[in-house]
Amino acid sequence: MRAVDIIAAKRDGHAHSPAEIAWLIRGCVSGEIPDYQLSAWLMAAYLRGLDRSETAALTRAMAESGRVLDLGDLASSAVDKHSSGGVGDKTTLVATPIAAAAGVIVPKMSGRGLGFTGGTLDKLEAIPGLRVDLGVDRILAQAREVGLVIASQTADLAPADGKLYALRDVTATVDSLPLIVSSILSKKLAGGAPAFVLDVKAGHGAFMPTLARARELAQLLVDIGTECGRRVVAIISAMDQPLGWAVGNAVEVREAIETLRGGGPADLRDLAITLAGEMLQLAGRARSVAEAEQAARDALFSGRALERLGAMIRAQGGDERVLDEPDRLPTAPVQEVVRSDRNGFIAELDARQVGMTVTALGAGRERKGDPVDHRIGVVFHHKVGDRVDTGDPLFTLHLADPAQVAVARERLLAAYRWSSEPVPYPAVVLDRIG
Repeated sequence: MRAVDIIAAKRDGHAHSPAEIAWLIRGCVSGEIPDYQLSAWLMAAYLRGLDRSETAALTRAMAESGRVLDLGDLASSAVDKHSSGGVGDKTTLVATPIAAAAGVIVPKMSGRGLGFTGGTLDKLEAIPGLRVDLGVDRILAQAREVGLVIASQTADLAPADGKLYALRDVTATVDSLPLIVSSILSKKLAGGAPAFVLDVKAGHGAFMPTLARARELAQLLVDIGTECGRRVVAIISAMDQPLGWAVGNAVEVREAIETLRGGGPADLRDLAITLAGEMLQLAGRARSVAEAEQAARDALFSGRALERLGAMIRAQGGDERVLDEPDRLPTAPVQEVVRSDRNGFIAELDARQVGMTVTALGAGRERKGDPVDHRIGVVFHHKVGDRVDTGDPLFTLHLADPAQVAVARERLLAAYRWSSEPVPYPAVVLDRIG
């Protein structure tokens, strides 16, 4: 085979055989196929598309491009969880301890934030001492001992995905559904879990801006995951406004802890219970939605989920005292309350605008490798549907420098749209596929 022939075939709209795709991925990992030819193929695949058979073959080849974890006797109770990314999305920090406390084994590899969306690893690293760069043996041991591990992807798991994603990022081919699906699922397959719960975000603050587009992605994820021999459920959740009250790293960890104590914002708590309930069903720990969600609530409100998060923090070298003393988390030196200058109902709080603002202030990264200031963030006091009067607090800025206040206030106020009439509170769970 020759790379140029595979590129030409896709350019002309022909389908690849599984053998051709496997050869391409082997050449990608070995370095035999240069970046310029891989980039040409990615653009051809972006423009011409990949059918379901090609997408499944690409997913398998990428998963098998490195080591595939063998969970052994843990596999029967193991379920992985993935989010397509959003603003204020700290759901993993709440849903996975709930599921683990109810008997699910959760070996989860997460990512860092890039662009306007946050990353679970960046949030976890706000906890003093906590390590996410665990080796495969440590991941497996912790899954057995604690039932919950959240770590970074190791270099030998799905290495083809790392290579191709870096090229997609610089060749304007990121938002191809087949390439998104193969990227997500190859890492999940390599992680060894037999079942996945996928949280697909829809709205301004998501990579899928419309519900129709999110449904299309969710359906393809479920179809390809099933074709690859896994049990898969996708929940589509709203991301037009931020999830919860907090956006940032340390402030989101604080909110996750508060939620695991039985408080926290209702939208975050409800979504976490829904996702944990789906994990329980896939692990065979519940026979119905009602039974699963009741078990999830019991794990949450009994305090067992908080204890499980503490055990994970301790196992990964972190200071678990943050659960009782959240002031041990990084704290911004500047905290400024911004108040409303009008009466009315909040009709919109643009999640993308919020995410871009908090990222620009230093809480996220524009480019891979940029430093992150865990102290930076914003905590909202009112969201869509709330009635606000003049002088009521709208949000609190958590900043490193007083010089940032004016710009941050202006950009965040621009994210609001107001109504003189009552506005319904939006649903957080929009659909279920699987």
